[in-house]
Amino acid sequence: MLRTYGPTCDGELADASHLSALPEGATWIDLEEPTRAEEQLVERALGIAIPTRDDLVEIEPSSRLYEKDGALYMTLATLRGVEEGQPTVEPIGFVVAGNRLVTVRYATPKPVRIFAQHARHETALVSNALTVLERLLDAIIDRLADELEAVAAEIEAISLCVFAKDLDERRIPARQLTALLTRIGRSQSLLTRIRETAVSATRFLNFLLGTERLHQPDCNGTRDHLISLQTDAAALTEHSAFLANNLSFLLDAALGLISVEQNAAMKLFSWAALVFLPPTLIAGIYGMNFTHMPELDWLYGYPAALTLIAISAVVPLWVLKKRGWI
Repeated sequence: MLRTYGPTCDGELADASHLSALPEGATWIDLEEPTRAEEQLVERALGIAIPTRDDLVEIEPSSRLYEKDGALYMTLATLRGVEEGQPTVEPIGFVVAGNRLVTVRYATPKPVRIFAQHARHETALVSNALTVLERLLDAIIDRLADELEAVAAEIEAISLCVFAKDLDERRIPARQLTALLTRIGRSQSLLTRIRETAVSATRFLNFLLGTERLHQPDCNGTRDHLISLQTDAAALTEHSAFLANNLSFLLDAALGLISVEQNAAMKLFSWAALVFLPPTLIAGIYGMNFTHMPELDWLYGYPAALTLIAISAVVPLWVLKKRGWI
């Protein structure tokens, strides 16, 4: 799909098969899952090559950030899928050629979707290519900050559950404990994706601020805004590392609670076995029914055996309690 935004463009879908050129006032050309015809139209109009999907997923940073024939080619790994519960990162290609910005994407992250809606009604957001670029980056980084706040709130909720003030509340049933570990795992997965996007944004901004285009006198305001975004992205990276350490601690604590519960269960079985073992031994001896057992003919043999069984059960229990083992 091909959409054009600008002071005279409203972002409506454009049919590449019926267009010979792009609108004159288009400052932002948005290609979403573009067809070959749409790519060729933009390439003819701007005289540049449009990056393919394989180009966008290139691992090497040097292949994602470069300048060619006066155009800036940049790729940003962007967080998406949080609302669906399946957070991933999707690369978005940015090409700055003259006073036009081309974005190439195969997904629609929430900040891009929201910015596009605003761009239809606020032409100041798409007055020129660099303004579009900085506003898009601002929306993406601001969204990262929101997601980090949500993760921090989730970590706080998990912490309250793990370190409950009432000791009885810490004895979590197995089903709830499984759900707790799942929450920790999903938070860690989201945090990893946020950190990946923040690191990618930092590299993106470092490259962009180092280009000759951003050092022109008319770009002072844009450069200052991008420097602020660069600081924000670095701060988000550091904060995500802090939250990741907290999650690791909570995971260790949760596993420690599991170990405590298991040890308590094994301890229960151990002292129960110790208490019932002597009575079982005595009952086993007198259950052998040998002919020459004097106690069998003794009048008080049966009450004495019962008394001995009771004493052999009580004495170990008393010793365990005295030593504080139970």
